[in-house]
Amino acid sequence: MSTRHDTAAPPVKEGGAAPADRVPAAVPTEADIRRRARLSRRWQRDLRWSPYVFASPFFLLFLAFGLFPLIYTGWASLHTVELTAPTDMEWAGLRNYTRIFDDEFFWNAAKNTLTIGIISTVPQLLMAMGLAHILNYKLRASTFYRVAMLAPYATSIAAASLVFVLLFGRDYGMINWALHFVGVDSIDWQNDKWPSQIAVSTIIIWRWTGYNALIYLAAMQAIPQDLYESAALDGASRWQQFLHVTLPQLRPTILFTVVVSTIGASQVFGEPLLFDQNKGASGGAEHQFQTLGLYLYEQGWVNQHLGRASAIAWTMFLILIVIGIVNYVISRRLRAST
Repeated sequence: MSTRHDTAAPPVKEGGAAPADRVPAAVPTEADIRRRARLSRRWQRDLRWSPYVFASPFFLLFLAFGLFPLIYTGWASLHTVELTAPTDMEWAGLRNYTRIFDDEFFWNAAKNTLTIGIISTVPQLLMAMGLAHILNYKLRASTFYRVAMLAPYATSIAAASLVFVLLFGRDYGMINWALHFVGVDSIDWQNDKWPSQIAVSTIIIWRWTGYNALIYLAAMQAIPQDLYESAALDGASRWQQFLHVTLPQLRPTILFTVVVSTIGASQVFGEPLLFDQNKGASGGAEHQFQTLGLYLYEQGWVNQHLGRASAIAWTMFLILIVIGIVNYVISRRLRAST
C-alpha cells in the first residue's frame, strides 16, 4: 500500500530572507549619484535656456537688419554724407532736419501722403466692412470667395501697378473709354494732381481691401450668436443688428485696421513709383503724387544725399511713433468705456 507524502513548503519566519524571485534593489554608488546630479543640472539648464536659444534667430536677424540700420540711420542723419562716399561723414548736427523742413518738396510730399492716405484708407475700410458682412452669411462656395479676396494681396505690386497704368491711360485707357459713354471728357490721370492721386489710391484700395475684409470677417465670426438672437427677439432688423451689435463688438478690430492702414499709407512707395510714366522718384512732372517714401528715395538714391535721406527716414519713424501713441490712448479709452 502506497504512502502519501505532503510536500508543503515550510512557513517563512518573520524577518526571514525574501523569496528567491524578488531581487533586492541595488544600492546606488557614488558614481551613479554624481551622474544623476549632472543630468539634473543639465536638465535644469536646458529647461531654462532652451526658449532663449529657440528665439535667438529672430533677435539676431532683428539686430542685424532692424536695430543696427535704425541706429546707423539716426547717426547718419546728423552728418553730411553722400552715396558716393558713405564712409566720409562730416558732422552737421540738426542741419539735415532743418533743411528738409524748409524744403517745399518735403511739405508737398507730406500733403500728398496725407491726401492719398485718406482717399485710399477710408473707402478701403468701408468696402472691407461691407464685404465681410456679406461673407459672414452662409453662402455657397464661401471658401472660393475668401480665397478670391486674398488674390489682389498676393499679386505683385509691379504687375498690378502696370495693369492700372494701362487702365488709367489718357488716350487708350479703359477708364476714359468708359467715362466717354457717360459724357465725361478724357482725364489725364498721370499729369493732373487730383486724378493722379485718385488713381494711385485706387491701386492701394484694390490691393488691400480683401485683406482687411478677411480680418473683419474673422472678428465677426467671433461675436457670440446669442447677441444676434437677443436683438432679433427684440425686433431688430438686420441693419439694426449691424449697427448695435456688430459695430460695437468690432471696435478694437476697426481701430487695429485703421492704425495699420495709416502706417501703410505713410509708407506708400511702390504704387506711385510704378505709376509714374517716367518711372522716376519725382512722383510726376510736377511732384503731384510724390509721397514721403518717394521723396526719401529721391534724396538718397537719385540726389545721393544719404544724410538728408536718413533725416527723412527718422522723421517718418517719429510720425509712426506718434500714430502708435494715439492708438494706445484711444484703445485705453475704448477699454475703459466698455
